[in-house]
Amino acid sequence: MRHSISALFLQTLSVDAQANSFEALEATIESVQAALRANTTTCRTVVSSFLARIEEFNPTINAIISLDPDALYAADELDKRLAAGNSTGKLFCIPVLLKDNYDAVGMNTTGSCAALAGNRPSVDTPSVKAFRDEGAIILGKTNLHELALEGLTVSSLGGQTINPYDHTRTPGGSSGGTGAAIATSFAVIGTGTDAVNSLRSPASANNLVSVRPTRGLISRRGIMSISSTQDSIGPIARNVQDLAIALTVMSSVGADEADNATLLVPPEARGIDYTQGLDNGTLAGLRIGLLDGFLNHTASNETTPVNNALIDAVGFLESQGAEIVNITESIYNATAIAKFDVQQFEFKEVLNNYLSSPSLNGDRANTWDKVYGGKEFLVIPAQYSFINNSRNGSTAAPAYATAKQGIEELKAAVNATFANNQLDAVIYPEQRNLVVKIGSPSQAGRNGILAALTGVPVVTVPIGFSQPSVDAPIGVPIGMEILGLPFSESKLLNIANHFTRLHPLRKAPAFANCSVQMGSYASVPMVQPNVSNIPKEYPVGVLPS
Repeated sequence: MRHSISALFLQTLSVDAQANSFEALEATIESVQAALRANTTTCRTVVSSFLARIEEFNPTINAIISLDPDALYAADELDKRLAAGNSTGKLFCIPVLLKDNYDAVGMNTTGSCAALAGNRPSVDTPSVKAFRDEGAIILGKTNLHELALEGLTVSSLGGQTINPYDHTRTPGGSSGGTGAAIATSFAVIGTGTDAVNSLRSPASANNLVSVRPTRGLISRRGIMSISSTQDSIGPIARNVQDLAIALTVMSSVGADEADNATLLVPPEARGIDYTQGLDNGTLAGLRIGLLDGFLNHTASNETTPVNNALIDAVGFLESQGAEIVNITESIYNATAIAKFDVQQFEFKEVLNNYLSSPSLNGDRANTWDKVYGGKEFLVIPAQYSFINNSRNGSTAAPAYATAKQGIEELKAAVNATFANNQLDAVIYPEQRNLVVKIGSPSQAGRNGILAALTGVPVVTVPIGFSQPSVDAPIGVPIGMEILGLPFSESKLLNIANHFTRLHPLRKAPAFANCSVQMGSYASVPMVQPNVSNIPKEYPVGVLPS
């Protein structure tokens, strides 16, 4: 009898110990929810395990702007539901990190700009509300390149975010805080925005997957945006299954009168569960275009690893029965088509529209002119002319109409390329060179402008690493864009799922590829971004006229 009581006591201790632990490293939606269903953990423990990783590793990569002080309370409320047998929700107890240009009640929305540090929303952006409605835990906000204007992910409020795979390099951007955080397992999924490259560049640079959806698929209301023509929002994740779930939830918002682009989406593109059909079919028989003009054929230490990784990806696709069609049309030149970029005409108007929202409060600059009229901002020197042009930029300018006409012609060219070559998708490296070093003038060599201008969907997947080095113990990640026609997200996710499942290349960054002992949190810890690490090349509060 004594032995049976002892055994029962030890078994109880074992169950209690399991319930007080969870492995957050590379966790997935399925692994979180399976552990909850099996009663081997609690939602509070899940959230605490990610907080422990943030406390341990964020001082190195500086990816987090703030944490939601109510995250543990939200977890406790979900634990009550779980105890009552109610764990419904596609994202039940899934920790999510938001790029800090998404409005979320309980946290400020700053755009990582010191002049907007006090900007306090009273309403969730629709996609954030959709996350919460499906049981997600909003864990916090990530750093971004200030106001999402470039790809180095440096800001006056958040400092310089560090690439977790090579601490001498940037994490891409502008959603680089999200990319670095998800790569380091600070949450299960994250969000970004994308006006040129900003969902895809961080995915490429951090060995992740992302989807930039078709323009209008997800409402941008409550987003601190920079371009009504080019901006799109979407998720970043470590695997395609989680990415598809996140996209399903974000797109469930549907049409929104506050975002005219959503009103143009055809009914058949609404209400889609992007997880359905992920495993259907094979890669055999697909016709995939390779955009030759989006490669840098000049060999160098920065370009050759990208070209080699793409050659490997193409070889793998061919080995699976896909047919690769070389596309050499001269229009596919990322530098050339950048002349159609309309951000400088729209930025001031779009930012002013956001800042004038009645759902915003707090002590903060409330116009574009006030943001740039003081000293609480960071503009990299390569963008001085862009900001000065934006000061007087207008959608009434003749040059704006010319650029918009060029965009329409580019859309027609993409449609013709698909039709004439009977393509299912086109591919190209997200960046023609490795993600740039910290202190570089700009995030040069990126190819995201094509989708940004045409509004078509893109899924980004890992295709490899550069050779390991002292700075990059497992190499620098390299990513590939898979681009399709409007509202072909399901097809692109299917291709990406087959590619990543059959050709797995996801690796955790070496410095954080370990378990972290979890403490007991009475409250959510405070995070203080490191602004002392801003490179001298990017002076704060400077904007020569």
